[in-house]
Order: sequence, then structure tokens, then C-alpha cells
Amino acid sequence: MAQLPPGIRFITSFSRDQWYRAFIFSLTFLLYASFHLSRKPISIVKGELHKHCASQVELDSYKEYAAQIQPVKKPFNASQCGWEPFDKSNYKQLLGALDYSFLCAYAVGMYLSGLIGERLPIRYYLTGGMLASGLFTAMFGLGYFYNVHNLWFYIMAQIANGLVQTTGWPSVVTCIGNWFGKGRRGLIMGIWNSHTSVGNILGSLIAAYWVSSCWGLSFVVPGVIVALMGVVCFLFLIEHPKDVSCSCTPSSSSKTFLNGASRCRIQMPTLNAKENGKPQDPEMQHLLTDNENCSVSLSSSTGEGRHGTSAISFLGALRIPGVVEFSLCLLFAKLVSYTFLFWLPLYITNVEHLDAKRAGDLSTLFDVGGIFGGILAGLISDRLEKRASTCGMMLLLAAPTLYMFSAVSKMGLEATVVMLLISGALVNGPYALITTAVSADLGTHKSLKGNARALSTVTAIIDGTGSVGAALGPLLAGLISPSGWNNVFYMLMVADACALLLLLRLIQKELQCHADHTLFKEH
Repeated sequence: MAQLPPGIRFITSFSRDQWYRAFIFSLTFLLYASFHLSRKPISIVKGELHKHCASQVELDSYKEYAAQIQPVKKPFNASQCGWEPFDKSNYKQLLGALDYSFLCAYAVGMYLSGLIGERLPIRYYLTGGMLASGLFTAMFGLGYFYNVHNLWFYIMAQIANGLVQTTGWPSVVTCIGNWFGKGRRGLIMGIWNSHTSVGNILGSLIAAYWVSSCWGLSFVVPGVIVALMGVVCFLFLIEHPKDVSCSCTPSSSSKTFLNGASRCRIQMPTLNAKENGKPQDPEMQHLLTDNENCSVSLSSSTGEGRHGTSAISFLGALRIPGVVEFSLCLLFAKLVSYTFLFWLPLYITNVEHLDAKRAGDLSTLFDVGGIFGGILAGLISDRLEKRASTCGMMLLLAAPTLYMFSAVSKMGLEATVVMLLISGALVNGPYALITTAVSADLGTHKSLKGNARALSTVTAIIDGTGSVGAALGPLLAGLISPSGWNNVFYMLMVADACALLLLLRLIQKELQCHADHTLFKEH
């Protein structure tokens, strides 16, 4: 019998379950990357909506000269300073209002989205949200083609888009949480969460391609892409392994992730196997006792299947230890990340004196750094088995790095490139870890008894609270930036410090649990 070709041997070396998991990993990656792809154009187009124009005397002289040499062709927008109404002197506040409209609607909608999403099939809910998001993203760009200069048209498009985009995150995290257990979850989700940066990069490149010639297409094209991905979602998304008769969780190690919120346990696999006759299920963890003391337990908990389809209450999700702390920490971490997302290209335009296209291309380096930061955070947290401590370490380094970025970025393009990569890694690392691995850990506690529907609510609470910060960051940047960009960076440094302070209690508990663990092993 002839030997099988190498490619076929490679394909057959993986089990059916592994292929399904790889497929869901890739599909949800692309689905949420398309959401971020549609959010990025507004930051690229800001430099085109308002241009730094010459003085009025120079403009009048130019217009008089142009009228003498050739007939004047009426452009889409008569203003020489950008696109009306963003051509006014208060353009930063107007552009900040666009960001705030989207992010405020997103923050409010996220709390509702988790509750609604857990009561509907994920595939239908996500598909509807992506189709609607494609419509409202394109709607903003249509303002260019139909010569719309009403500020409320653009604000309403942003509000509507912010509301429908809340369907995305709880859906994809719930789906990926269903398919992957806690073993190496930090690394897996760190890689998976790079969809955020990949989407931002693609959105920047697509928007920058048309920003100077026809900025309307910078929104229409991403809108079409999101809508098409919604169709792909409807055709191919599988919500849970049991729907295709796959095992519920892949095999994984018996490591327990503390998150500073779970009871500290000492694993005794051999003893537990004798006592219970059942293998340790890494998917289930004990909750803290009422007094939240870190205790040592020799007993194992056996996981339950996908029991119960009743939705968890909002207050019930808040009572899960660690949800409140990580939610508030994410508020400040996301404030920093989204300020960069919406204002970085304009900052580069002002400091480096580049056009909108080049500034948009250069801003993608921040997201490239974010990819490595998210993966590094997941890898470190898996190795240390400490989610909160990993976030705290990166937040501690992020604050001085932001100060260095504000100083070094004025020294030249090369220095800006280096600091963009470093800042992106440290700013997006904690943000990525909390919104993925931490959310999934907290959403699969033993008290939830494997209820996959509860994961949607927990995820929505954490990301919804973070989205409040995402709404405040760009708004504050718009209000503060007229007094100088340095003040914006001071605001971001304070936000990072606040995020770190909110994690101190959880970090202390992680270190205490680790010390007790070490002491127990020595005895």
C-alpha cells in the first residue's frame, strides 16, 4: 500500500474535535475582527474631516487668483478647513462628541446585550447584530455621497452603530468559552484576542486607502465587510460542542487559576482520585467563602455538564468574587486603550505633521504591539497562574511608558515607532487578558454549574463597565487636548494608576494563596 501524502497525514493526525475547535477559533476570530475593522475608520477620517487650513487672508487671495485663471467648480464641501460642520474651531469637541455617542451607546447597550443574548440563540443574535452594524457603519459614509452636513446625522449613525455592536462581544466570548476549557486558556485567548488588533490594523489600512480621495468609502467598505461576515456567521457558527456531538472541554492540565478571586486550592490528584474515583475537572472552581479567606482544600470538585438553561440574574453575576474588581479595573484600562484607538492618528498628524493616510498607517503599529501584549499577558498568567498579578505588573509598567511616549514622540519618527510598539503591548495586554481569559474564568465558576448562558451576562457586565471608560476616554481627550497633548497623557497615566489600585486586593490574595501553597508543600 502506498504511503499517504504528507498533507493527508497532517490532516488525519488531528481528531474530529480538534478540527471543530480550530474552525470555531478561526471563525470567531474573523467575526470579531470585522467588528473592530468597522470601528477604526472614524479615527482615520478625523484628519480629513478637519484640516489645518491657511489664514482667511491667504484663502481669499487664492480664491481670487483661482477665479481669474479658471472657472470655479463647486466641490462637495465649500469649506477649505475640512468637512462641515467639523471645519469649525471647536472641531475637537465635535469629533469627541462622535466618539462619545458611539461609546456611550455601546456601554449602555452592553449591559442589556448580555441579558438579551443569553435568552436567544447566539447564531441568530450575532448575525442580526452584524447585519445591522454593517448598515449603520455604511450610513456614516453615505453622508459624504449625499453631501450631508448635519451634525446630528453623524451622531445618530454612531449611536445606532454603538447599540448594535454590543451583540458581538458577549456572543463570541460565550462561544469560545463553550469550546475551550481552562487549560492554557490565557495563551489560547491571548492569541485569539489579537483579532482586536488585527481588525484595527485592517480597518486603518482600508480607511486610509480612501481617506484623502473619497472618505465615504472608508466607512462603506468596512460596512459591507461586516454585513458579509454576518452572513458567514449565520451559515457556519456552532454555539456549543454538544451541537455536533463533540466533547464539552478538551483535555487540559489540572492547574487552577486564582484570579485573586477564587479559593486557593492545593491539588492532590492521586489522593482525590482514590477518594472520589473521578478525575479532576479543570473547568470548575470553588468560590470564595463568605469571609473570602484563602483556605487550603484537599477535596476536588467534579464538573457538571451543560445543566440548567435558566439565565443568571444581574445581581447574581455581580456576586461572583472578582467580577466587580475586574470590571472597574477594565473601566480605566479600556479608557486608555480607546483613547489611543480614536485619537492616536490625529495626535500623530499634529505632532509628526503627516497627512491623514500616513498617520493612519503609522498608528497601526500600536495595534501590532497590542497583539504581542495580549499573547504575552496570557502566557505569563498561565505560567504564574495569577491573572490579577499579571495585569497589575503590566499596568505598573504602562504608566511611565506613556510619559516616555509623550516625550519621545516629539523627537522624530523612529522614536515614535518604537514607543508605539511598546505602549501598545503594555496598554492592550491587561485589557486583552481581562476581556477574554478572566471573563471566561469568572463566567464558568462552580456556582454556575456549567450554565453556558450565564457566561454571556458575566462577560457583558465586565465589558460593559469597561465600555463606560471607553466612552469617557475619548470624550476627555477631546476636552483636554486643546490645552495641550501632554495633559491628555497625564490623564491616561492617572487612569492606569487607578486600574492598578483596584486590583491590589486581588493581587494580595493571589500572593497570599501562593505563599500558603508553598508552605503546605514544604510540610
